[in-house]
Amino acid sequence: MTPILEVRDLHVSYGKVEALHGASLTVGAGQIVTVIGPNGAGKSTMLNAIAGAMPVNGDMRGSICMTGQDMSGVPIEARVAGGMSLVPEKRELFASMSVEDNLLLGSYRRYRARESGYADQMDVVFDLFPRLKERRRQDAGTLSGGERQMLAVGRALMAKPTLLMLDEPSLGLAPLIVKEIFHIIVRLKETGVAILLVEQNARAALQAADYAYVLETGDVVMEGPAQQLANDPKVIDTYLGLTRKTA
Repeated sequence: MTPILEVRDLHVSYGKVEALHGASLTVGAGQIVTVIGPNGAGKSTMLNAIAGAMPVNGDMRGSICMTGQDMSGVPIEARVAGGMSLVPEKRELFASMSVEDNLLLGSYRRYRARESGYADQMDVVFDLFPRLKERRRQDAGTLSGGERQMLAVGRALMAKPTLLMLDEPSLGLAPLIVKEIFHIIVRLKETGVAILLVEQNARAALQAADYAYVLETGDVVMEGPAQQLANDPKVIDTYLGLTRKTA
């Protein structure tokens, strides 16, 4: 089976500083794949490179394939049309617009392509996020942090992506809300979307994911089934903040 996403030997530089040193990863159909690591490891840089959202001073080389098609050098709009959706760390909602209008903006590409039923995906979003349905007439700027994160994910889902990329979805949220967000991320698999999750909360990410990569200072230093990494002594000591039991 052709992977949904296959990244090979990805190098990203900003001027003379290389942020990623030949990173590779694969996301299969129906998988949640997570990339964990400390601040400054290059996690967000990786997502932005995959999405085609590199800054002007950025330089990238390597292979990015989506369902077998080479996306290297393809504009961000074409990547979205090809099935990629990115939920950025800052969420980037339109605060003065209603929840419903923010969601409709997520389906704008489908509207321009004259897809029939382009707004039908809203029912799927409201099923996943009942709170957004309750607040559909409210301005996005009046929502809580957790609700804004739900709206950002919901807006991305309106594009009916094949691959959903999430950049630090737990950032700045209270523990109970983090638990709810990750429960929803697991439920997203039911919609058929593959998920690439970048996250500092290693414990939550490894519990939700099927497969995991550990990124440190631009290098993939470990990879494997998420449960296997969650039980690895190095990961436990470095990222989970637990003390290993001694015999």
